[in-house]
Amino acid sequence: LLQRSGGRAIGICGVAGGVLQAVQKDTQLGLVGNIHSVNTEIVTNALDNGYVPVISTVAAGFDNDARVYNVNADTAAARIAKALKAANLILMTDVKGLLRDKDDENTLIPTVALSEVPLLKKQGVIAGGMLPKIDCCVEAVRSGVAKANIIDGRIEHAILLELLTNEGAGTMVL
Repeated sequence: LLQRSGGRAIGICGVAGGVLQAVQKDTQLGLVGNIHSVNTEIVTNALDNGYVPVISTVAAGFDNDARVYNVNADTAAARIAKALKAANLILMTDVKGLLRDKDDENTLIPTVALSEVPLLKKQGVIAGGMLPKIDCCVEAVRSGVAKANIIDGRIEHAILLELLTNEGAGTMVL
């Protein structure tokens, strides 16, 4: 889609060049890993040459572990953003953003401060599939990424709306 739309995309496997390295999360989960480290060399080379890197979220085993691990895509995006010292992290999803009531899209929470996250979790507002997304945003912002956004990928031009308008297209974590 990126290329058909005039962009220059390049696929990068997370294993290639050790872009993503992981340790096993839990033996009962099999080959599911937690990211241990990120090597940005291949990613920055792609960016420097005008390509949009599309990274598959599989990771090489860390420290002589020959296995390949599946890693959470949101977590990978946050860790890559952190390693690149990115200004923004944008996660796309199929919901409007963080909703105060998960069944009512009119309850969108447009901005969330890091200090609000624990209470929202306690209240059950941040739950289910939104937990890893918010946790990734929190990790990224705490690591120096200025802001992280969870946007509705169902909306045409959602990224532009989020970045270039006051209304945005989702939830921003600051």
